[in-house]
Amino acid sequence: MRVQFVLSEIGVGLRRNLTMTFAVIISVALSLALTGGALLVNKQVNAMKGYWYNKVEVTIYMCNKGDAVTTPNCAKGAVTDDQKKSILADLNKLQVVEKVYYESAEGAYKNAQEQFKNSPLYSSVTPDQMEENYRVKLKDPTKFAVIASAFTGHPGVQSVEDQRAVLQSLFGLLNGMTRVAYVVLAFMLTVAMLLIVNTVRVSAFSRRRETGIMRLVGASSFYIQMPFIMEAAFAGLVGAGLACVMLLGGRYFLIDSGLKLQDKISSVSFLGWGPVFGVLPLVLLIGLFMPALAAFVALRRYLRV
Repeated sequence: MRVQFVLSEIGVGLRRNLTMTFAVIISVALSLALTGGALLVNKQVNAMKGYWYNKVEVTIYMCNKGDAVTTPNCAKGAVTDDQKKSILADLNKLQVVEKVYYESAEGAYKNAQEQFKNSPLYSSVTPDQMEENYRVKLKDPTKFAVIASAFTGHPGVQSVEDQRAVLQSLFGLLNGMTRVAYVVLAFMLTVAMLLIVNTVRVSAFSRRRETGIMRLVGASSFYIQMPFIMEAAFAGLVGAGLACVMLLGGRYFLIDSGLKLQDKISSVSFLGWGPVFGVLPLVLLIGLFMPALAAFVALRRYLRV
């Protein structure tokens, strides 16, 4: 196969269908940028899960005077010193417990006032209305059920709560948004594939006389199809390059400069450059082979010479 001939045919095809080629490049770029973005968002959510689930604590709230009416287990009144000692002793016996922190009613009141200082609900709360509690750090955060079964209904215990319930709602929302992004990118990739197929069909039709002559002089189907396939692959590769630029620029603008989310949301550990660079080869491969495959399929069906 003459390389010079194939390259010249690629140039001719790109010039003849410049507008449609540009449309293919933009479509592929947007589709692959969304693909890479969705992959990175999924990695970010998984990283956040691993980070926060390892930090969650189980909180054992103990009875106060106000719970005697609302909570059957606190009918005998506020927790006693003996009950607190019993709860602590039972906690220390459990192998899943890594560390136990005690918080007094005054400490709980102070923390609530700092955390919800703008809330009218907590402006009228007094220290004696707050529950003393033990915050339990587990060796394995998934073993919450061990603490819940051991201390639910324990004398002096008002309730046992796991912080993961709050996080699961947040991560459920993030996972839902990620799934929506995957649906959108699937739609965008489909649109890009259809556009590539249509572009190849138009290009093949506009050069049907040349390809007919090539077939008459004995050129193989692969030799005839190769320029069209390489045109589509070239356009896809350019689009993938633009997608990589968008991903790198988006990471820089959102995290390092511009919005500076890392400074504004210091409690979240955002992905570094490593995962971003790790996604780029996949984006380039998809940008190269997806259009080539679409062109090959289109030519087998529509190139009749």
